[in-house]
Amino acid sequence: MSRFLITILNGKTVNFIIDNLLVIAVALVSGAALLFPSFQRRGARMSQMQATQAMNRGKTLVLDVRDPTEFEAGHLNNAKNIPLKDLQTRLTELSKFKTQVVITVCESGVRSSKATTLLGKAGFEQVASLDGGMAAWKSQGLPTVK
Repeated sequence: MSRFLITILNGKTVNFIIDNLLVIAVALVSGAALLFPSFQRRGARMSQMQATQAMNRGKTLVLDVRDPTEFEAGHLNNAKNIPLKDLQTRLTELSKFKTQVVITVCESGVRSSKATTLLGKAGFEQVASLDGGMAAWKSQGLPTVK
């Protein structure tokens, strides 16, 4: 331990830190920025396999929160499209699904995570976001409809 302290106090080490302070600061900030999304609370997520199983069991609402143009380009079978910006005002349309499984979907999982939080606060019991969204769904070669 004392050898470590001597090394740190050595003029060369101190000079190195001082000379490269900006580089060290940029590296720390960059690392923190990369880790930040993993610390955000995103709500429940569901893998593509779990979503497929839930949809096959029935009594599942697939809620696509993308814009209508994105939805028309391709969506999951039997999905209902309510854009995230309209979801708060259109919650009454979904009231019959409060006790059923609701899978929220967007392109990458960000908007659907917000929808999951909103639906949870509105009293929906079993809500999860499709992990990775439509991008991950398509990358797995899973079917979409137009």
